[in-house]
Amino acid sequence: MFTRRLAARMSGSATSTLKRPFSSTQWQQRAPALSDIEPDQVDSFDARQIEFRAQLAEQQRKKKEQERQSALAQSQSASSAAKSSSSASPASTSSSTSADTRSAMSEYLDKAGLGSLSLSAGEAQRKQDQSGGKKPSSGRLSSFIYGTEEGREMDREIERSFSQTLARGKYVHSIVVHEVKPDKVDEYVELVGQWYPKTANDPDNKVNLVGSWRTEVGDCDQFVHIWEYQRYAGYHASRHTIENTEEFKEFDKKLKSLITSRKISLMQEFRFWPTSPPRKLGGVFELRSYTLNPGNLMEWETHWQKGLSARREVMEGVGAWFVQIGELNVVHHLWQFADLEERRARREQSWSVPGWGETVHKTVPLIQTMKSRIMMPMPWSPIA
Repeated sequence: MFTRRLAARMSGSATSTLKRPFSSTQWQQRAPALSDIEPDQVDSFDARQIEFRAQLAEQQRKKKEQERQSALAQSQSASSAAKSSSSASPASTSSSTSADTRSAMSEYLDKAGLGSLSLSAGEAQRKQDQSGGKKPSSGRLSSFIYGTEEGREMDREIERSFSQTLARGKYVHSIVVHEVKPDKVDEYVELVGQWYPKTANDPDNKVNLVGSWRTEVGDCDQFVHIWEYQRYAGYHASRHTIENTEEFKEFDKKLKSLITSRKISLMQEFRFWPTSPPRKLGGVFELRSYTLNPGNLMEWETHWQKGLSARREVMEGVGAWFVQIGELNVVHHLWQFADLEERRARREQSWSVPGWGETVHKTVPLIQTMKSRIMMPMPWSPIA
């Protein structure tokens, strides 16, 4: 069924720009609902989905090519400069050239969104391990042998893995959950619908709004917002700029009168699944949240990365994050569907894709609890 739909005529409307920063549009001040979606819109959803993926792939291809050319040019420039410095000693020249090359490569990797996945960092770590005569630790990452050299080395290896393998490192995302008083939903929508787009569109705030959603199935009268910052330094700087204004203080005071609770967790996206740029595909969203057994995040990431390529053949992913500050050992996955019936069909179809069944078999034992929310995008949400 899905194959036939993917072959449907590309009749959908053009998607929004794929570039960051995230943007917002004018909207009607009203909380969205599942009933707003017209029936039988799957074909148009699929068409917009295909168009979005094609545009995104082309943009990423061009970006990588530009960055590759830039890195090569910088490397060649550094090499030429080193050769012209004939008065420098051979050892000094070699060291300088190597440092310049590593700097260019590190800058390229950072621009590509790879963060701390630096080749020079990995090489330095290997040399340090070799000089110490240490052998790599073996066994499951969730096994800790405290008080021994093997245990300490395992701790160091896990720390390196978290910073270099799991996260891209370029962005920090916050997930904000508001529980709104049932009789204050309309006031909340009007207040936040004015403040959030204004905050995101002000370049001085240096923050992007990934999306805003209202829970349709799950904890009703709950609103979920995901923000994007330039690392933790960007998060700190943005909060400092935004919250030290009289306008924010007025907004915050009004907000507190409309909600019963709010939760904020800081997350990083998995390296293998960068967060989607803005798009308008329509439909519904599902936020799946998993609380893992402590120490199993690396193992989860390994299995999930293998199964993701299979799942994304039939489902449209938005992003995947793991919490670093807040509710620890929590992983969030966000998916988008044309409607609930299409969600059911595509989830069932994923079982026929090689690799997905094995992923589920290996990840389920790692989970303590799981939660699913069906959400509707707010009118100002860049991803909708």
